[in-house]
Amino acid sequence: MTHQTSEPLIIDDELLRRFGGRGPRYTSYPTADRFDERVGAERHAQALATRAARHGEPLGLYVHIPFCRSICYYCGCNKIGTRHVEQVFPYLAALEREVGLVAALTGRGQPISHLHFGGGTPTFMPDAELGALIDMLRRAFDFREDGEYSIEIDPRTVGPQRVRALRSMGFNRVSLGVQDFDPVVQAAVNRIQPYEQTLELIEAARGAGFHSINVDLIYGLPRQHHVGFQETLRKTIAAAPGRIALYHYAHLPALFKPQRRIAEADLPSSEEKARMFESAVKMFAAAGYRHLGLDHFAREDDELSIAQREGRLHRNFQGYCSHDAGDLIALGVSSISSVGDVYAQNDKLLDGYYRHIERGELPVVRGIVLDADDFVRRDAINALMCDFRIDFAVLDARRGIDSRRWLAGSIEALAPLAEAGAVRVDERGVEVTPRGRLLVRAAAMAFDRHLAQAPGGASYSRIA
Repeated sequence: MTHQTSEPLIIDDELLRRFGGRGPRYTSYPTADRFDERVGAERHAQALATRAARHGEPLGLYVHIPFCRSICYYCGCNKIGTRHVEQVFPYLAALEREVGLVAALTGRGQPISHLHFGGGTPTFMPDAELGALIDMLRRAFDFREDGEYSIEIDPRTVGPQRVRALRSMGFNRVSLGVQDFDPVVQAAVNRIQPYEQTLELIEAARGAGFHSINVDLIYGLPRQHHVGFQETLRKTIAAAPGRIALYHYAHLPALFKPQRRIAEADLPSSEEKARMFESAVKMFAAAGYRHLGLDHFAREDDELSIAQREGRLHRNFQGYCSHDAGDLIALGVSSISSVGDVYAQNDKLLDGYYRHIERGELPVVRGIVLDADDFVRRDAINALMCDFRIDFAVLDARRGIDSRRWLAGSIEALAPLAEAGAVRVDERGVEVTPRGRLLVRAAAMAFDRHLAQAPGGASYSRIA
Protein backbone atom coordinates (compact mmCIF):
# COMPACT_ATOMS: atom_id res chain seq x y z
CA MET A 1 0.00 0.00 0.00
CA THR A 2 1.49 3.33 -1.03
CA HIS A 3 1.85 6.13 1.51
CA GLN A 4 -0.19 9.10 0.32
CA THR A 5 0.18 11.78 2.99
CA SER A 6 2.29 13.85 0.58
CA GLU A 7 -0.66 14.14 -1.84
CA PRO A 8 -2.69 17.35 -1.47
CA LEU A 9 -5.95 17.21 0.42
CA ILE A 10 -9.09 17.42 -1.75
CA ILE A 11 -12.25 19.09 -0.43
CA ASP A 12 -15.33 17.27 -1.70
CA ASP A 13 -18.47 19.14 -0.65
CA GLU A 14 -20.78 16.25 -1.51
CA LEU A 15 -18.78 13.84 0.67
CA LEU A 16 -18.76 16.31 3.55
CA ARG A 17 -22.52 16.72 3.33
CA ARG A 18 -23.02 12.94 3.38
CA PHE A 19 -20.61 11.98 6.14
CA GLY A 20 -19.74 15.18 8.00
CA GLY A 21 -21.87 14.65 11.09
CA ARG A 22 -20.64 14.72 14.67
CA GLY A 23 -17.99 12.50 16.17
CA PRO A 24 -15.12 12.21 18.67
CA ARG A 25 -11.79 13.95 18.04
CA TYR A 26 -9.88 10.84 19.22
CA THR A 27 -7.25 12.50 21.35
CA SER A 28 -7.67 9.21 23.16
CA TYR A 29 -9.33 5.85 22.61
CA PRO A 30 -11.52 4.99 24.39
CA THR A 31 -12.76 8.58 24.51
CA ALA A 32 -13.26 10.48 27.77
CA ASP A 33 -17.05 10.19 27.65
CA ARG A 34 -16.57 6.48 28.39
CA PHE A 35 -14.87 7.18 31.74
CA ASP A 36 -16.79 6.39 34.93
CA GLU A 37 -16.35 6.35 38.72
CA ARG A 38 -15.55 2.62 38.88
CA VAL A 39 -11.95 3.55 38.05
CA GLY A 40 -10.59 5.89 40.69
CA ALA A 41 -7.55 6.72 42.77
CA GLU A 42 -6.85 3.16 43.89
CA ARG A 43 -6.67 1.77 40.34
CA HIS A 44 -4.57 4.72 39.18
CA ALA A 45 -2.19 4.11 42.09
CA GLN A 46 -1.78 0.49 40.95
CA ALA A 47 -0.91 1.66 37.44
CA LEU A 48 1.64 4.16 38.80
CA ALA A 49 3.24 1.49 41.00
CA THR A 50 3.51 -0.83 38.01
CA ARG A 51 5.15 2.01 36.11
CA ALA A 52 8.03 1.87 38.63
CA ALA A 53 9.21 -1.39 37.02
CA ARG A 54 9.28 0.27 33.57
CA HIS A 55 11.69 3.00 34.67
CA GLY A 56 13.52 3.38 31.35
CA GLU A 57 10.47 3.64 29.11
CA PRO A 58 9.33 7.02 27.68
CA LEU A 59 7.21 9.17 29.98
CA GLY A 60 5.43 12.47 29.46
CA LEU A 61 4.08 15.03 31.93
CA TYR A 62 1.09 17.33 31.56
CA VAL A 63 0.45 20.18 34.02
CA HIS A 64 -2.91 21.98 33.99
CA ILE A 65 -3.03 25.60 35.15
CA PRO A 66 -6.74 26.52 35.14
CA PHE A 67 -6.61 30.28 35.76
CA CYS A 68 -7.35 33.00 33.16
CA ARG A 69 -7.42 36.79 33.58
CA SER A 70 -10.48 36.97 31.35
CA ILE A 71 -12.73 34.39 29.75
CA CYS A 72 -12.90 34.06 25.96
CA TYR A 73 -16.50 33.32 25.03
CA TYR A 74 -15.66 30.46 22.64
CA CYS A 75 -13.57 28.50 25.14
CA GLY A 76 -14.51 24.95 26.13
CA CYS A 77 -11.49 24.30 28.37
CA ASN A 78 -11.56 23.77 32.12
CA LYS A 79 -10.72 27.26 33.40
CA ILE A 80 -11.31 29.74 36.22
CA GLY A 81 -11.60 33.43 35.43
CA THR A 82 -9.86 35.60 38.03
CA ARG A 83 -7.58 38.60 38.35
CA HIS A 84 -6.39 37.49 41.78
CA VAL A 85 -2.93 36.11 41.11
CA GLU A 86 -2.65 34.96 44.73
CA GLN A 87 -4.90 32.03 43.79
CA VAL A 88 -1.85 30.35 42.28
CA PHE A 89 -0.18 29.95 45.69
CA PRO A 90 -2.46 27.23 47.14
CA TYR A 91 -2.62 25.63 43.70
CA LEU A 92 1.17 25.41 43.51
CA ALA A 93 1.24 23.85 46.97
CA ALA A 94 -1.38 21.30 45.90
CA LEU A 95 0.57 20.44 42.76
CA GLU A 96 3.68 19.84 44.84
CA ARG A 97 1.78 17.45 47.10
CA GLU A 98 0.29 15.67 44.09
CA VAL A 99 3.77 15.23 42.58
CA GLY A 100 4.92 13.79 45.91
CA LEU A 101 2.06 11.26 45.89
CA VAL A 102 2.88 10.23 42.30
CA ALA A 103 6.64 10.00 42.84
CA ALA A 104 6.15 7.86 45.95
CA LEU A 105 4.49 5.28 43.70
CA THR A 106 6.63 5.50 40.56
CA GLY A 107 9.92 6.19 42.28
CA ARG A 108 11.81 9.44 41.79
CA GLY A 109 13.95 10.05 38.73
CA GLN A 110 11.61 8.68 36.07
CA PRO A 111 12.98 9.95 32.71
CA ILE A 112 10.79 12.64 31.10
CA SER A 113 10.80 13.07 27.31
CA HIS A 114 7.76 15.38 27.03
CA LEU A 115 6.32 18.13 29.20
CA HIS A 116 3.32 20.29 28.36
CA PHE A 117 1.80 23.14 30.37
CA GLY A 118 -1.81 23.81 29.37
CA GLY A 119 -4.85 25.56 30.75
CA GLY A 120 -6.51 27.94 31.28
CA THR A 121 -3.50 30.17 30.87
CA PRO A 122 -0.25 28.70 32.23
CA THR A 123 1.44 32.11 32.08
CA PHE A 124 -1.15 33.44 34.54
CA MET A 125 1.33 32.03 37.07
CA PRO A 126 4.09 34.57 37.80
CA ASP A 127 7.62 33.70 36.70
CA ALA A 128 8.88 33.10 40.24
CA GLU A 129 6.13 30.57 40.95
CA LEU A 130 6.38 29.02 37.49
CA GLY A 131 10.13 28.64 37.95
CA ALA A 132 9.58 27.09 41.38
CA LEU A 133 7.14 24.61 39.85
CA ILE A 134 9.65 23.62 37.17
CA ASP A 135 12.37 23.18 39.80
CA MET A 136 10.04 21.01 41.88
CA LEU A 137 9.28 18.81 38.86
CA ARG A 138 12.98 18.48 38.10
CA ARG A 139 13.62 17.25 41.66
CA ALA A 140 10.99 14.55 41.21
CA PHE A 141 11.73 13.54 37.60
CA ASP A 142 14.74 13.28 35.29
CA PHE A 143 14.26 15.66 32.35
CA ARG A 144 16.09 14.40 29.26
CA GLU A 145 18.31 16.92 27.50
CA ASP A 146 16.65 16.16 24.15
CA GLY A 147 13.09 16.33 25.53
CA GLU A 148 10.19 18.40 24.20
CA TYR A 149 9.04 20.93 26.80
CA SER A 150 6.14 23.14 25.73
CA ILE A 151 3.90 25.82 27.20
CA GLU A 152 0.76 27.60 26.00
CA ILE A 153 0.93 31.39 26.29
CA ASP A 154 -1.46 34.29 25.90
CA PRO A 155 0.24 36.98 23.76
CA ARG A 156 -1.88 39.64 25.47
CA THR A 157 -0.14 39.06 28.80
CA VAL A 158 3.38 37.98 27.80
CA GLY A 159 6.09 40.25 26.40
CA PRO A 160 9.51 39.55 24.85
CA GLN A 161 11.31 39.68 28.20
CA ARG A 162 8.98 37.07 29.65
CA VAL A 163 9.45 34.86 26.60
CA ARG A 164 13.18 34.87 27.27
CA ALA A 165 12.50 33.97 30.90
CA LEU A 166 10.39 30.99 29.81
CA ARG A 167 13.20 29.79 27.57
CA SER A 168 15.67 30.05 30.45
CA MET A 169 13.37 27.81 32.53
CA GLY A 170 13.88 25.06 29.96
CA PHE A 171 10.81 25.40 27.76
CA ASN A 172 11.78 24.84 24.12
CA ARG A 173 8.39 24.83 22.41
CA VAL A 174 5.67 27.42 22.64
CA SER A 175 2.05 27.65 21.49
CA LEU A 176 0.32 31.02 21.02
CA GLY A 177 -3.42 31.48 21.11
CA VAL A 178 -4.57 33.78 18.29
CA GLN A 179 -7.93 32.53 16.90
CA ASP A 180 -8.50 35.51 14.53
CA PHE A 181 -6.84 38.88 13.88
CA ASP A 182 -10.07 40.61 12.82
CA PRO A 183 -10.94 43.20 15.55
CA VAL A 184 -14.66 42.67 14.94
CA VAL A 185 -14.35 38.93 15.59
CA GLN A 186 -12.08 39.55 18.56
CA ALA A 187 -14.67 41.83 20.14
CA ALA A 188 -17.38 39.22 19.56
CA VAL A 189 -15.42 36.59 21.52
CA ASN A 190 -13.95 38.92 24.19
CA ARG A 191 -10.34 38.56 23.06
CA ILE A 192 -8.75 41.79 21.79
CA GLN A 193 -5.26 40.97 20.51
CA PRO A 194 -3.49 43.23 17.97
CA TYR A 195 -1.49 41.52 15.23
CA GLU A 196 1.60 43.60 16.03
CA GLN A 197 1.59 42.32 19.60
CA THR A 198 1.44 38.71 18.45
CA LEU A 199 4.09 39.18 15.78
CA GLU A 200 6.44 40.77 18.32
CA LEU A 201 6.04 37.73 20.55
CA ILE A 202 6.64 35.23 17.72
CA GLU A 203 9.82 37.06 16.75
CA ALA A 204 10.92 37.16 20.40
CA ALA A 205 10.33 33.41 20.77
CA ARG A 206 12.32 32.75 17.62
CA GLY A 207 15.13 34.98 18.85
CA ALA A 208 15.12 33.28 22.26
CA GLY A 209 15.83 29.95 20.61
CA PHE A 210 12.53 28.11 20.93
CA HIS A 211 12.71 25.00 18.75
CA SER A 212 9.09 25.19 17.64
CA ILE A 213 6.41 27.89 17.54
CA ASN A 214 2.74 26.98 17.11
CA VAL A 215 -0.17 29.32 16.42
CA ASP A 216 -3.79 28.39 17.18
CA LEU A 217 -6.56 29.67 14.89
CA ILE A 218 -10.30 28.99 15.00
CA TYR A 219 -12.80 29.15 12.15
CA GLY A 220 -16.55 29.28 12.66
CA LEU A 221 -16.46 32.07 15.25
CA PRO A 222 -19.15 34.77 15.42
CA ARG A 223 -18.87 37.60 12.88
CA GLN A 224 -16.32 35.65 10.82
CA HIS A 225 -16.51 35.49 7.03
CA HIS A 226 -14.13 33.95 4.54
CA VAL A 227 -12.82 37.24 3.09
CA GLY A 228 -11.85 38.58 6.50
CA PHE A 229 -10.45 35.21 7.57
CA GLN A 230 -8.16 35.18 4.53
CA GLU A 231 -6.49 38.28 5.96
CA THR A 232 -5.91 36.40 9.22
CA LEU A 233 -4.43 33.53 7.23
CA ARG A 234 -2.12 35.89 5.31
CA LYS A 235 -0.90 37.51 8.52
CA THR A 236 -0.33 34.12 10.14
CA ILE A 237 1.68 32.85 7.18
CA ALA A 238 3.71 36.07 7.14
CA ALA A 239 4.64 35.47 10.80
CA ALA A 240 6.02 32.04 9.69
CA PRO A 241 5.29 29.82 12.71
CA GLY A 242 6.50 26.24 12.32
CA ARG A 243 3.07 24.84 13.13
CA ILE A 244 -0.53 26.00 12.81
CA ALA A 245 -3.57 24.46 14.46
CA LEU A 246 -6.80 25.42 12.71
CA TYR A 247 -9.68 24.38 14.94
CA HIS A 248 -13.34 24.21 14.02
CA TYR A 249 -15.36 26.10 16.61
CA ALA A 250 -17.79 23.78 18.37
CA HIS A 251 -20.81 25.77 19.60
CA LEU A 252 -22.08 23.81 22.60
CA PRO A 253 -23.60 26.43 24.94
CA ALA A 254 -25.41 23.77 26.98
CA LEU A 255 -22.00 22.43 28.01
CA PHE A 256 -19.89 25.59 28.12
CA LYS A 257 -21.51 28.53 29.88
CA PRO A 258 -19.34 31.31 28.32
CA GLN A 259 -20.62 30.32 24.86
CA ARG A 260 -24.07 31.50 25.87
CA ARG A 261 -22.78 35.04 25.29
CA ILE A 262 -22.42 34.24 21.59
CA ALA A 263 -25.49 34.96 19.49
CA GLU A 264 -26.16 32.03 17.18
CA ALA A 265 -27.30 34.51 14.51
CA ASP A 266 -23.70 35.80 14.40
CA LEU A 267 -22.23 32.39 13.57
CA PRO A 268 -21.20 31.77 9.94
CA SER A 269 -23.12 29.26 7.86
CA SER A 270 -21.80 25.79 7.06
CA GLU A 271 -21.06 26.95 3.52
CA GLU A 272 -19.12 29.97 4.80
CA LYS A 273 -17.11 27.78 7.17
CA ALA A 274 -16.30 25.38 4.35
CA ARG A 275 -14.97 28.31 2.29
CA MET A 276 -12.80 29.42 5.23
CA PHE A 277 -11.26 25.99 5.64
CA GLU A 278 -10.78 25.56 1.90
CA SER A 279 -8.97 28.91 1.74
CA ALA A 280 -6.76 27.87 4.64
CA VAL A 281 -5.82 24.54 3.06
CA LYS A 282 -4.87 26.18 -0.23
CA MET A 283 -2.98 29.06 1.34
CA PHE A 284 -1.08 26.85 3.79
CA ALA A 285 -0.12 24.41 1.03
CA ALA A 286 1.12 27.25 -1.16
CA ALA A 287 3.20 28.53 1.77
CA GLY A 288 4.85 25.13 2.33
CA TYR A 289 2.76 23.77 5.20
CA ARG A 290 1.96 20.05 5.29
CA HIS A 291 -1.50 18.89 6.35
CA LEU A 292 -0.74 16.47 9.19
CA GLY A 293 -4.32 15.45 9.82
CA LEU A 294 -7.53 16.85 11.22
CA ASP A 295 -6.79 20.52 11.76
CA HIS A 296 -3.00 20.60 12.10
CA PHE A 297 -0.43 21.90 9.64
CA ALA A 298 3.37 22.08 9.84
CA ARG A 299 6.16 23.34 7.63
CA GLU A 300 7.90 20.57 5.70
CA ASP A 301 11.08 21.02 7.77
CA ASP A 302 9.23 20.87 11.10
CA GLU A 303 9.73 17.84 13.35
CA LEU A 304 6.07 16.85 13.03
CA SER A 305 6.20 16.78 9.23
CA ILE A 306 9.42 14.78 9.32
CA ALA A 307 7.89 12.38 11.86
CA GLN A 308 4.86 11.82 9.64
CA ARG A 309 7.03 11.08 6.61
CA GLU A 310 9.03 8.60 8.70
CA GLY A 311 5.97 6.97 10.28
CA ARG A 312 6.75 8.24 13.81
CA LEU A 313 3.87 10.68 14.29
CA HIS A 314 1.68 10.04 17.33
CA ARG A 315 -1.38 11.62 18.88
CA ASN A 316 -2.32 12.01 22.55
CA PHE A 317 -4.38 14.26 24.81
CA GLN A 318 -2.19 17.25 23.87
CA GLY A 319 -2.40 16.69 20.10
CA TYR A 320 0.32 15.50 17.71
CA CYS A 321 3.87 14.68 18.81
CA SER A 322 6.95 13.61 16.88
CA HIS A 323 7.31 10.23 18.59
CA ASP A 324 5.47 8.04 21.07
CA ALA A 325 5.77 9.65 24.51
CA GLY A 326 4.61 6.41 26.15
CA ASP A 327 2.80 6.86 29.45
CA LEU A 328 1.48 10.29 30.37
CA ILE A 329 1.22 11.49 33.96
CA ALA A 330 -1.15 14.45 34.21
CA LEU A 331 -1.15 16.83 37.16
CA GLY A 332 -3.68 19.40 38.32
CA VAL A 333 -7.42 19.87 38.25
CA SER A 334 -9.33 17.97 35.49
CA SER A 335 -6.17 16.56 33.86
CA ILE A 336 -6.14 13.05 32.34
CA SER A 337 -3.33 10.52 32.81
CA SER A 338 -2.62 7.52 30.60
CA VAL A 339 -0.49 4.98 32.45
CA GLY A 340 -0.29 1.34 31.38
CA ASP A 341 -3.82 0.11 30.82
CA VAL A 342 -5.50 2.95 32.73
CA TYR A 343 -6.87 6.36 31.80
CA ALA A 344 -7.50 8.38 34.97
CA GLN A 345 -9.02 11.86 35.28
CA ASN A 346 -8.55 14.21 38.22
CA ASP A 347 -11.47 16.01 39.84
CA LYS A 348 -12.79 18.71 37.50
CA LEU A 349 -13.68 21.07 40.34
CA LEU A 350 -10.94 23.01 42.12
CA ASP A 351 -12.50 22.57 45.57
CA GLY A 352 -12.79 18.83 45.01
CA TYR A 353 -9.21 18.63 43.79
CA TYR A 354 -8.03 20.44 46.93
CA ARG A 355 -10.05 18.14 49.21
CA HIS A 356 -8.40 15.02 47.77
CA ILE A 357 -4.94 16.53 48.08
CA GLU A 358 -5.58 17.65 51.69
CA ARG A 359 -6.56 14.07 52.54
CA GLY A 360 -3.26 12.87 51.09
CA GLU A 361 -4.85 10.95 48.23
CA LEU A 362 -4.59 11.04 44.46
CA PRO A 363 -7.32 13.38 43.13
CA VAL A 364 -8.62 10.88 40.52
CA VAL A 365 -12.41 10.58 40.33
CA ARG A 366 -13.09 8.70 37.09
CA GLY A 367 -11.39 6.70 34.36
CA ILE A 368 -11.37 3.48 32.37
CA VAL A 369 -9.27 0.31 32.14
CA LEU A 370 -8.34 -0.73 28.60
CA ASP A 371 -8.68 -4.36 27.53
CA ALA A 372 -6.85 -6.16 24.70
CA ASP A 373 -9.44 -5.08 22.13
CA ASP A 374 -9.11 -1.43 23.20
CA PHE A 375 -5.35 -1.54 22.56
CA VAL A 376 -5.82 -2.99 19.07
CA ARG A 377 -8.44 -0.40 18.18
CA ARG A 378 -6.41 2.42 19.74
CA ASP A 379 -3.49 1.49 17.49
CA ALA A 380 -5.76 1.36 14.43
CA ILE A 381 -7.36 4.74 15.19
CA ASN A 382 -4.00 6.35 15.97
CA ALA A 383 -2.66 5.09 12.63
CA LEU A 384 -5.59 6.66 10.79
CA MET A 385 -5.30 9.97 12.63
CA CYS A 386 -1.52 10.24 12.11
CA ASP A 387 -0.82 8.45 8.82
CA PHE A 388 -4.26 8.25 7.15
CA ARG A 389 -3.72 4.49 6.87
CA ILE A 390 -3.72 1.22 8.77
CA ASP A 391 -1.07 -1.29 7.74
CA PHE A 392 -2.37 -4.73 8.75
CA ALA A 393 1.14 -6.24 8.82
CA VAL A 394 2.38 -3.57 11.24
CA LEU A 395 -0.64 -4.01 13.51
CA ASP A 396 -0.29 -7.82 13.36
CA ALA A 397 3.35 -7.62 14.43
CA ARG A 398 2.66 -5.10 17.20
CA ARG A 399 -0.24 -6.97 18.77
CA GLY A 400 0.38 -10.59 17.69
CA ILE A 401 -2.99 -10.92 15.98
CA ASP A 402 -4.63 -11.31 12.59
CA SER A 403 -5.86 -7.70 12.51
CA ARG A 404 -7.90 -8.15 9.33
CA ARG A 405 -9.94 -10.84 11.06
CA TRP A 406 -9.97 -9.05 14.43
CA LEU A 407 -11.31 -5.85 12.87
CA ALA A 408 -13.54 -7.50 10.27
CA GLY A 409 -16.73 -5.84 11.52
CA SER A 410 -15.13 -2.40 11.46
CA ILE A 411 -13.74 -2.93 7.98
CA GLU A 412 -17.22 -3.90 6.83
CA ALA A 413 -18.59 -0.73 8.44
CA LEU A 414 -16.27 1.32 6.20
CA ALA A 415 -18.17 0.16 3.11
CA PRO A 416 -20.18 3.41 2.61
CA LEU A 417 -17.00 5.50 2.85
CA ALA A 418 -15.20 3.11 0.51
CA GLU A 419 -18.02 3.18 -2.04
CA ALA A 420 -17.94 6.99 -1.94
CA GLY A 421 -14.19 7.04 -2.60
CA ALA A 422 -13.19 8.38 0.83
CA VAL A 423 -11.23 5.27 1.83
CA ARG A 424 -9.60 2.31 0.11
CA VAL A 425 -9.49 -1.17 1.61
CA ASP A 426 -7.40 -4.07 0.34
CA GLU A 427 -5.54 -7.08 1.72
CA ARG A 428 -2.74 -4.84 3.00
CA GLY A 429 -4.81 -2.36 4.97
CA VAL A 430 -7.04 0.69 5.02
CA GLU A 431 -6.12 4.03 3.49
CA VAL A 432 -7.93 7.37 3.65
CA THR A 433 -7.78 9.00 0.24
CA PRO A 434 -6.95 12.70 -0.29
CA ARG A 435 -10.67 13.22 -0.97
CA GLY A 436 -11.58 11.63 2.37
CA ARG A 437 -9.02 13.24 4.67
CA LEU A 438 -11.43 15.69 6.22
CA LEU A 439 -13.53 12.65 7.12
CA VAL A 440 -10.76 10.75 8.89
CA ARG A 441 -12.75 10.98 12.13
CA ALA A 442 -15.68 9.27 10.38
CA ALA A 443 -13.31 6.48 9.30
CA ALA A 444 -11.98 6.18 12.85
CA MET A 445 -15.53 5.90 14.19
CA ALA A 446 -15.93 2.61 12.32
CA PHE A 447 -13.29 1.13 14.66
CA ASP A 448 -14.84 2.52 17.86
CA ARG A 449 -16.74 -0.30 19.54
CA HIS A 450 -17.78 2.00 22.40
CA LEU A 451 -19.82 4.35 20.21
CA ALA A 452 -22.83 2.05 20.21
CA GLN A 453 -22.73 2.16 24.02
CA ALA A 454 -22.21 5.94 24.22
CA PRO A 455 -24.32 7.56 26.95
CA GLY A 456 -27.36 9.44 25.75
CA GLY A 457 -26.56 13.13 25.51
CA ALA A 458 -22.89 12.63 24.65
CA SER A 459 -21.98 15.69 22.62
CA TYR A 460 -19.34 15.72 19.92
CA SER A 461 -18.15 18.44 17.58
CA ARG A 462 -18.91 18.29 13.88
CA ILE A 463 -16.50 16.25 11.78
CA ALA A 464 -16.51 18.81 8.97
